[in-house]
Amino acid sequence: MQKKKLNLSGAFAVILALLILAVFVPINMIFSYYDNVYDMTPSGKYTLTSVTEQLVNDTSDKQIEIYFLSDLIDLKEVPRCLPLYHTLTELDKYDNITLTCFDPNEDTELANSLNPTGLLEIGLADIFVKCGDTIKQIKFNRCFQQDSNGILAYAGEELIAGAIYLCTSGNLPTIYFLNGYSDKTLENTYSNFGDAIKTDNYDVQELDLSTVDELPENTAIVYLASPQHDISVSDREKLNTYIDNGGAISMLLSPCDTEGRFENIEYLLAKFEIGMDYNLIREKNTDYIIRRIENDENDTDTIKLDDRYFRVSYPSKVEDYTEDLTTDINQLVTNGIYISGTGNTRSFSELASSSEMIEKASIIENLPPTQDSTDYTTISEAMGGDKETAEKAEAKSNTPLVLGYYSYNKQTGAKLYVMGSDEPIINEVTDTVTGTRALTLFSNTWLYDSDIDMGIGTKMNSYDTMTFEDGKDASKAINLFIALPIIFALVGVAVWLKRRYA
Repeated sequence: MQKKKLNLSGAFAVILALLILAVFVPINMIFSYYDNVYDMTPSGKYTLTSVTEQLVNDTSDKQIEIYFLSDLIDLKEVPRCLPLYHTLTELDKYDNITLTCFDPNEDTELANSLNPTGLLEIGLADIFVKCGDTIKQIKFNRCFQQDSNGILAYAGEELIAGAIYLCTSGNLPTIYFLNGYSDKTLENTYSNFGDAIKTDNYDVQELDLSTVDELPENTAIVYLASPQHDISVSDREKLNTYIDNGGAISMLLSPCDTEGRFENIEYLLAKFEIGMDYNLIREKNTDYIIRRIENDENDTDTIKLDDRYFRVSYPSKVEDYTEDLTTDINQLVTNGIYISGTGNTRSFSELASSSEMIEKASIIENLPPTQDSTDYTTISEAMGGDKETAEKAEAKSNTPLVLGYYSYNKQTGAKLYVMGSDEPIINEVTDTVTGTRALTLFSNTWLYDSDIDMGIGTKMNSYDTMTFEDGKDASKAINLFIALPIIFALVGVAVWLKRRYA
C-alpha cells in the first residue's frame, strides 16, 4: 500500500498570507502616520514641480506667509482636493515658508489683516500669499478647473507659485489712470471703480505722463478716461513706444464739444485699425431708452427718460477669432444680474486698412430695428471735431453703430479696449450701465492677466480609453473581461484540487 504524502500547500498558503499581512499592514500604518506620498500620477499632482522648488530656493532669503482659510484636514478628507493639500504641506516644509490655517469666521482679526483695504471678498478655503507688504489672494474655486470634456484639472500649484513670485518681487502689476487731460481724476471721479480693480490683485495709481520719460516698468494697463482735449505729441510718443512693446491700453473716450480733432489720440487708435467718431448718440425708441430713477432734494424719486441712456448689445465672439470678451457678460445679463446699457457715448468705426496681425471686433453695439421697422432708431449728433467729422457724424443716424471695440496685435501682443463713454466707471454710476461697467472691469484681465504664468500649467489625471465600432464589440470586450478572471479562478481551483487529492 502506497503511503499518502503529506500536503502542506494549504498551510503554506495561509502562512504566506499572514506573513504578507504582517509586513504590509505595519508598513501602511507607518506611511499613514508620517503622511508619506509616492506620486504615481503622470502629471505629478501630489508633488511640487522643479519650477516651484527652484522658485522657493531662489527666494530663500525672504519670509513667505501662506494662509489657507479653513482647516487643512478638510482638504485631506476630500479626494479631489488632495493635490492642494499636498502642495500646501510640501511648501510648509521649507524654512522660509510659514503655513497658517484658520477659519475666517472665527479669527476675523487675522482675516481683516489680510484685507486691510476691506475691498476683497474673502471666502472660506481661499488662499493668501504674503511677503512683506504685498498680498495676493487666490480664490479656492480657481484651483480646480474643468476642461471642455468635464475632466477636473488642478491649477493650484501654478497659481500659488505665481503668487509667490509676484509677492517676493514686491510689486503688484499697476494700472495707471492718466491725468492732465480733464478735470476728472481717479480720486474724484473713478475711485469706486479703482477699488473694484484692486480686488483683482492690481494696484491702481494716477500718472502724469509729462513728468516721466517713459511708462513705469510695472505698468500693466494704461487708462485714458474722458479726455477733454488731445494729448501732447510727447505723450503720444511715450504711449506709442509702450504700445509697440506690447502694452495694453483702455480708452474711454466720452463725447465732448472741444473744437478740432484729437489727432494724437486718433494716431494711437489707428495702430489698432480703429477710428473715432465725433458725435453723441441718442436713442429715439422709448422701448430701448433705459428709465432712470433720480432722487431730488425733497427725497422724492422721479422716473426720467434720457435718450442718452439706452440698451445695447454685446456681440458674441466672432467664429475663428481667438479673443472672447463678451460671453461671460452676456450670460450674466441673461441671468438678470446686469443691464446691458450705456450712456453719453460716441461711436467708432474700423479703418480701411486691414492687417492679418490685427484681430479686432465690436463688443458694444446699438440694438437692431424692431419687427415693425427696418431702420435703426439711434441719432448721431455731431459734437466736437471739425466740419468733415460733423458731416460723417450726421450720416450715421439710423444706422448700425459700434460703441466699443477690442483690438489685438498678434505680432507685438499689444491690446486695446475702447468704448465711447466713461459713464460706466464713474462713482455716481447708475443701474442703467451696470453691464458695460462689468464688461469694462472684466476687460482688465483680458488686457493684462495679473496671474504670473510660471509654466507649470494644470495637472490632471491620465485616462486610457477603448474605442469600439459598435455595441456588439463592446459587449464582447466586457464579457471577456468578466470571463477571464473566472476562468483563471476555476483553473486555480482545479489545480489546487488536483494537488490536494493527489
